Amino acid sequence: MGSQQLLLIILGMVVIGIMVVIGITLFSNQAAATNRDAIANDLVHASSAAQAYWRRPQILSGGGKSFVGFDLRWAFRTLSNDNGTFAIVGALTDSLITIEGVGNNTGRDSTTPVKVAIKVYPSRIEVQEVN
Repeated sequence: MGSQQLLLIILGMVVIGIMVVIGITLFSNQAAATNRDAIANDLVHASSAAQAYWRRPQILSGGGKSFVGFDLRWAFRTLSNDNGTFAIVGALTDSLITIEGVGNNTGRDSTTPVKVAIKVYPSRIEVQEVN
């Protein structure tokens, strides 16, 4: 009888260990997805500021139908917050600006941080998940 009880205890500990590992994995995946969504939300906010800059005439400190001269500090006070850091990627053109956000959590490959990029055009945006 004692060996059966010992076997049940060991089996219970193995099952509990597997459940803990699965729980940790699910939690980290959900944390990365939440971070990715928060960065995308911040980037959509920045894209609306960029589009407003594009529409504003130059005489009113706008772009005058151009993204050249746009600064992310007009959308954010600082270029980082609790969700991650943000930067303009590539050259600014009259009709396109690309903004990238790098998160605080690791992405799908569990080594590099979460990354989301957004391409801002004068009349639309395209959100791209990088990692």
